[in-house]
Amino acid sequence: MRTKLLAARNIAKASILYGALAGGLFALGWWLGGLRLGSVFLVVGLLMAATVFWYGPRVILASLGARELQLAEAPALHSTAERLALVAGVERPKLYLIADGHPRALSVGRGAGASGIALTQGLVTLLSPAELEGVFAHELAHARHRDSLVQTPVVLIANWLVEASRIGGFLERALLFVLGPVAASIVQVFLSPKRELAADLRAAEICASPHPLADALVRIEMAEELVRFEGSPVIEPLYILNPFEPVGLAAMFSTHPPVGERVARLRALDPEWRDRLRAA
Repeated sequence: MRTKLLAARNIAKASILYGALAGGLFALGWWLGGLRLGSVFLVVGLLMAATVFWYGPRVILASLGARELQLAEAPALHSTAERLALVAGVERPKLYLIADGHPRALSVGRGAGASGIALTQGLVTLLSPAELEGVFAHELAHARHRDSLVQTPVVLIANWLVEASRIGGFLERALLFVLGPVAASIVQVFLSPKRELAADLRAAEICASPHPLADALVRIEMAEELVRFEGSPVIEPLYILNPFEPVGLAAMFSTHPPVGERVARLRALDPEWRDRLRAA
């Protein structure tokens, strides 16, 4: 029931987002030139909404340099993804690889029926098979909850706004000062940190244990301190945890709870794990 409620809420959020995109452009056109120009802007808005819906995941993956990971390249990863997707109740996701040593994972797509998971080479090398299962389960939970249906367009639209400041030339800093908070507001309104906690909980159910994901989060956080990372902070909501220092523009786009809180919540699902560890 909770899963269905989360999915329904995200479908409603996505509908509001696309409606606001088209309606906002219509209002702008009406203000600039009346009904005729407003109608033109409305058509443009609808085309933009359709483009974001259908091609948004490809645009994000291309911007990150991700390529599709073929079955012959990593049969074990594909087998794991297919097995966990069956448990999660979603279609098998497409897998993508980012040639980057920094350990990151993210999911994009339109929901349970069309999702993709991207992993960096650093993550695949760093994590154990059990920890990778935890990461897959977390990203599949996002697909099951339809988080990807909202995350993908929100991040793409916010990124467009931030990139639009670059056309300002010497006014770039002033435009970023205006457009950056607008983009961050869109992200914060539509993407709650609670979605990560819900995905963690569902991942624990998919794996039948909270520890694979908890161990993965701890290992990734430790590794991030050793590997330098540079990128657009607008993409932060898509990653499994925040790879950016929470300062400046990056702090405005942060939507992840602290890793310590997430791990503590996961461990609390199995309060006797320390006793079993000592006994072993």
